[in-house]
Amino acid sequence: MMIFRQQTFFFADTTVNIEPDAETLAEIASATAKFVLRLGVEPRVAMLSFSNFGSVKHPAAAKVQRAVALLHEREPDLQVDGEMQADTAVVERILTRVYPFAKLRGPANVLIFPGLDAANIAYKLLARLGEAQAIGPILVGMDQPVHVLQRLSEVPDIVNMAVIAAVDALEHRRHARPTTERS
Repeated sequence: MMIFRQQTFFFADTTVNIEPDAETLAEIASATAKFVLRLGVEPRVAMLSFSNFGSVKHPAAAKVQRAVALLHEREPDLQVDGEMQADTAVVERILTRVYPFAKLRGPANVLIFPGLDAANIAYKLLARLGEAQAIGPILVGMDQPVHVLQRLSEVPDIVNMAVIAAVDALEHRRHARPTTERS
């Protein structure tokens, strides 16, 4: 999670999947969108690439296109689109003027990177060079809420992660299926 002055973005996957295939990218996007929704934020998911909506014919772009197709099929109500470049995803003017057919209604707040290298580099650069507060990494898609701290985490990082972990655990418990008692 990257908190800027006016906006909050959720980056995935910055920690686990090195070279995800289309199926894994779709699962990452779905799990991240569900987490964002549990935080009370409407997810607008951009599947990132170096290509915009087929502008470059390359296997890496095609992988992201397949992930988008899977998401459209499995979760038709989810606002997700791509493949698209990062500026297309976050600058509404680019998205609406150049790609009026895009399914996103507003700039993306969930950015799904095509691989761990791009995601981790973007996350760490913005955390260090940008004017953003980084919270995370936050692991999603697990059976139970799991949260980790970075090496050399400072007190604000620990407090922020504790708050996220508490909210996530409460929401997870609220949405969990009731268990039956055994005699």
